[in-house]
Amino acid sequence: MHDMSKHETVAHHAPTSFIAKHVFSLDHKVIGKQYYGLALLAALVGMGLSWLMRLHLGWTNLAIPGLQLLTKNGAPGNLMTPEFYLQLMTMHATIMVFFVLTTAPFAAFGNYFLPIQVGAEDMPFPHFNMMSFWVTFVAFLVLVSSFFVGQGPTLGGWTQYAPLSAIGEVGGPGEGTGVVLWAISIGLFCVGQLLGALNFITTTLDMRTRGMSLWRLPLSAWAWFITSCMGLTAFAVLMPACILLILDHVAGTSFFVPGNIVINDQMQPHSGGSTLLWQHLFWFFGHPEVYIAIVPGMGIVSHVLITNMRKPMLSHRVLVYSMGALAVLSYMVYGHHMFVSGMNPVSSLAFSFPTLVITIPSTILVLIWLGSLYGAKLRINAASLFGLGFISMFISGGVSGFFLAQPSTDIMLHATYFVVGHFHMVMGVAAMFGIFAGTYFWFPKMFGRMMNETLGKVHFWLSFVGAYAIFMPFHYLGLAGNVRRYQAFTPDYMQPLIPLHRFITVSALITGAAQLVFLYNLIHSRFRGEPATDNPWQATSLEWSTPTTPPPHNNFGDKLPVVYHDPYQYGVESSVGDYVMQTSPEKVKTASDEA
Repeated sequence: MHDMSKHETVAHHAPTSFIAKHVFSLDHKVIGKQYYGLALLAALVGMGLSWLMRLHLGWTNLAIPGLQLLTKNGAPGNLMTPEFYLQLMTMHATIMVFFVLTTAPFAAFGNYFLPIQVGAEDMPFPHFNMMSFWVTFVAFLVLVSSFFVGQGPTLGGWTQYAPLSAIGEVGGPGEGTGVVLWAISIGLFCVGQLLGALNFITTTLDMRTRGMSLWRLPLSAWAWFITSCMGLTAFAVLMPACILLILDHVAGTSFFVPGNIVINDQMQPHSGGSTLLWQHLFWFFGHPEVYIAIVPGMGIVSHVLITNMRKPMLSHRVLVYSMGALAVLSYMVYGHHMFVSGMNPVSSLAFSFPTLVITIPSTILVLIWLGSLYGAKLRINAASLFGLGFISMFISGGVSGFFLAQPSTDIMLHATYFVVGHFHMVMGVAAMFGIFAGTYFWFPKMFGRMMNETLGKVHFWLSFVGAYAIFMPFHYLGLAGNVRRYQAFTPDYMQPLIPLHRFITVSALITGAAQLVFLYNLIHSRFRGEPATDNPWQATSLEWSTPTTPPPHNNFGDKLPVVYHDPYQYGVESSVGDYVMQTSPEKVKTASDEA
């Protein structure tokens, strides 16, 4: 691979006004912080909604003070109605999947650190970059606004299956205006992510500094590049699907509603469409979205663990190939979400086989992580603990995926809490642990101060134990036949499960409260944390070689860096210790530079 030793620099001067510097900024670092702030806000909203849902599931007749402020008709006397429960569930899932799990590990950390890690002054299209954030922010506002418009948010879940999502208010509260606002929000989100993906891909391919070949990129940079390639295809499919859904509502079209359908004794005025068309379009995006959320975490955790192990992974290239294989295979397995749609058994087999095959690169990743950790003198800090927690959650959540890859067992488990436990662990909690690992690791570089390690470790243990206490019982509930999306457990066979739901609710409240420890640590450290040195972790990649902390406007001052080594020269003898910076011309005999 050749390097881009002579690329054009990004020409925009340091801003002088507050608006240009902190609001409509062209600086990738400020935009990264804006994305992180949006993800933090969205996480707090999503967590609050989950608390309301869990309180209702534990104590169905509990009056929750202030609940009626969120809805006109969904909480008479502060008692949650079944429809409002589904509305909360839909908003919780949509906010967490799109505005937290996609935004924080990819858009926030990627925007801030990808240009620095490749040795560039900024993204190649800074105006696109600014637009990507503000379009995403508007998308979030549109989604949240549905709480205050008409009959409230849609109740169709984050998947918005047709025909329920396409028939209008006759389908239930929020199925008119609520669905339109949901589709507008997600369509705008897709536009923002497409703009960001174009920037990420171009930055990686065209903006690398002298000496920075592709194989000298850190694993985090590789993960962001692979994720942006996935996003460019996945979001390009979801966006027109949202447009078609909006047209079914406002233009009288019938893309997703079949003919002669009767809802509430009313014949629907549609000429005939395909309900399965929405599922195909959505899940062609939806399963890659799982990896859009988790692959950045894989790169971040690998980057963090290598620094704290003080040695490279067993194979840098195999890790990259495995993440790339996940990206390619993610488009071949989406049909396993549709095993219960009545698909031909031959089609089920065609999707089941690659679903099992995709476990191979995942297993390779896990084995490389565990093999590299074996015998390592790991530095125990908040970042490395969350890295280990990521691996644990990825394994525990991934194992249950084997059951869902088989059509015969998936048909029995598909509509149960087993699936909820699976994707919360492997996609939700694992990705969140990757976000936390990146936060504790890169906070000194982003803000020039250290986070409190004691509070960080308390945050980890409460989150780690709490996550298992919440989501492992979900698998048991699924095996016991507990149907997902039920707001009350009235069938006789579900009555014995109510005490377990109450245990999960208490665990969720405690684990949620633990995130307030993180929030306090984040805010307190931002203003009163111990000042950080330029390279507090004794790391080797380019983000730790900036002339100041935080980096200056153009990242490296007046002169771009020159790269001489791969990003993980640890366990060597050098003039500065057991590592060699990528920018150091010092030759080390034992270094294994793969470039």
